[in-house]
Amino acid sequence: MASIITDLREAFRRGNIYIRLIFINAAVFVLTAGTAGLMQLFYRERISMQWLDSLRLPASFDRLMEQPWSLLTYMFMHANFWHLLFNMLWLYWFGALFLRFFSAKHLRGLYLLGGIGGGLLYMVAYNVFPYFADAVGGALMVGASASVLAIVAAVAWREPNYPIPLLLFGTVRLKWLALVVIGGEILFVTADNPGGHIAHLGGALAGLWFAASLAKGHDLTAWINRAIDGVYGLFRPRPRKPKMKVRYGTGRQKDYDYNAARKARTDEIDRILDKLKKSGYGSLTAEEKKRLFDESKR
Repeated sequence: MASIITDLREAFRRGNIYIRLIFINAAVFVLTAGTAGLMQLFYRERISMQWLDSLRLPASFDRLMEQPWSLLTYMFMHANFWHLLFNMLWLYWFGALFLRFFSAKHLRGLYLLGGIGGGLLYMVAYNVFPYFADAVGGALMVGASASVLAIVAAVAWREPNYPIPLLLFGTVRLKWLALVVIGGEILFVTADNPGGHIAHLGGALAGLWFAASLAKGHDLTAWINRAIDGVYGLFRPRPRKPKMKVRYGTGRQKDYDYNAARKARTDEIDRILDKLKKSGYGSLTAEEKKRLFDESKR
């Protein structure tokens, strides 16, 4: 078991940013699902549900004020294994493609920006449209889909004609794939999981906004990356200052005695070097040669 944990830790350390995000999502799923299962064995489903609900994103703004962290935590949670699997496959495929055109920090920041954008659009829609009025009080959302679609949309904006090989369909341009995915979210916004479709659309819009802004020289993820680096810096171990070496004279010689002796030695070496410069090495006595040799070894 220890070997497995060590291997996973090493794979996380060596992995690039999308691999690390996959690890984090998988770890959160194992932790939450395992905790829920354990609590069920002790008939504590209610406690488990309250804890999990505090990590899911509510549609109600009043409830969000009680659990503001859920705007971040929801994008690392998943309803079931298949939900996790499909999101992580998309993140793996398009994360690798994203890094061909953008940086790792851009991907890290856009993952969060897409999740935040998708979450906020979901909340606004549920509070604005009368269609969702009866559901807004109890609606909760989880999933990394908004974050992943932000990455897909950003790449599609940057390289719209990039060829994507698809099983059964052959090779298609990335812009058509993105258009079908985003169009589907709009068409099925009132079908099953309407909150998810709205969030997906919000994530895609965030990705398009990011890519278009970056092309103009403005990085929308800069503030997110600064915040992440700031938090990370709080927990990063600070390098220890090297201990100052203090050299003392022999025995109980005091500092001023030591300094005086060092000054005399320096003056003597300077005198020998002057003599060497003027008269050559042959003019030095055996003692002077020995002193010069000893000093070169210090």
